Amino acid sequence: MEIDQLLADLESFRVERTESLTDSDKFCKAICAFSNDMPGSGLPGYLFVGVNKKGEPIQAPISEQLLETLASHRNNGQILPIPNLHVFKYLHQGTPIAVVRVMPSDMPPVRYKQVAYIRTGPSSSIATAEQERRLEERRVDRARTWDSLACRGASLDDLALDLFTLNYLPRAVSHAVLEENGRSIEEQLGSLRFYSRQFSAPTNAAVLLFGKNPLQFAPGAYVQYVRYDGLTQADEPLREQRFSGDFLTAMRDLDRLAKEVANYRPVRRADLSEDMIADYPEITLHELFMNAIIHRNYDGSTTPVSINHYSDRIEIQNPGSLYGDLTQEQFPNGTSYRNPILAEAAKTLGFANQFGRGIALAESWLRKNNSPRLDYFVGGNHLLMTVRKHP
Repeated sequence: MEIDQLLADLESFRVERTESLTDSDKFCKAICAFSNDMPGSGLPGYLFVGVNKKGEPIQAPISEQLLETLASHRNNGQILPIPNLHVFKYLHQGTPIAVVRVMPSDMPPVRYKQVAYIRTGPSSSIATAEQERRLEERRVDRARTWDSLACRGASLDDLALDLFTLNYLPRAVSHAVLEENGRSIEEQLGSLRFYSRQFSAPTNAAVLLFGKNPLQFAPGAYVQYVRYDGLTQADEPLREQRFSGDFLTAMRDLDRLAKEVANYRPVRRADLSEDMIADYPEITLHELFMNAIIHRNYDGSTTPVSINHYSDRIEIQNPGSLYGDLTQEQFPNGTSYRNPILAEAAKTLGFANQFGRGIALAESWLRKNNSPRLDYFVGGNHLLMTVRKHP
């Protein structure tokens, strides 16, 4: 009944209608604007695909592929933070249409291609600096995850602000918006969920991403790598290394580690030609290393991520079990983000391509390399991933 009523309401800020089945840019702007919920209604917005401006179906073919394409806008990384949406087919007056229902975000402002959009009456438009500030203030009341909360013992002096202004900000906000940006550093940080004006402090995510010494505030925020000359920790350590510092530095170092230990080598076929195989596929290790530091539990934990490299396998263990409503039955295919701002930062900085596909990508490269399958163990307070060496 609500859908029928909204289709007929030509002035509603909660509705976007389109005849096009392929206008992804329009779809994404509408999803972004509904996520921001500028009027503060707390109600979902609806994108109706396959209807004209009067809300009448145009007899368009609503295929499974179309629905999958619409749903893919959630995880493709162009809309940040990740929107909360549901896609389905609906019969209106006996004719199918596609519906995208979008819930207001807990972490506004939401951006599409680095620009924040809002609903202005029945259309989408770019948010002004003042409108972004209002969205930011609204977020404070909704913040739930650890990385979105204020780090109350920290101040701007604890951040290497050049990391933010020169490296992160140009990747996260469009050049056009920056050109007309007269906002203070607090406002710039706040618009990207890195500063709490309520407590006059950077958020936990900011401390990890741009902190001069993140370990001062998150003592477990490092990775311990050990390579053993054998099958157990009782064997002689051949190499020990600790990866710490700001999040970008840690991701770069772990990416280099994945390249180092992949160890590509030629294997001769029966016809005497050669294939290049890896002890451990580089992309598999990259994805699992990134997952470990993005999704681990930082809240009150002094335990690092551990990477134990044995002669026949690599074990990656991170503190923190499954988060939120994600169950063991759903893992590893389901997604629930303990640290959504860190996940967004990894995407913005180029260390993740899409959301929710890290383990699937890791497994696909193991298959391409003809490696043993990925093993994982979900503990009460940790996750363990085991990558076995190509024989």
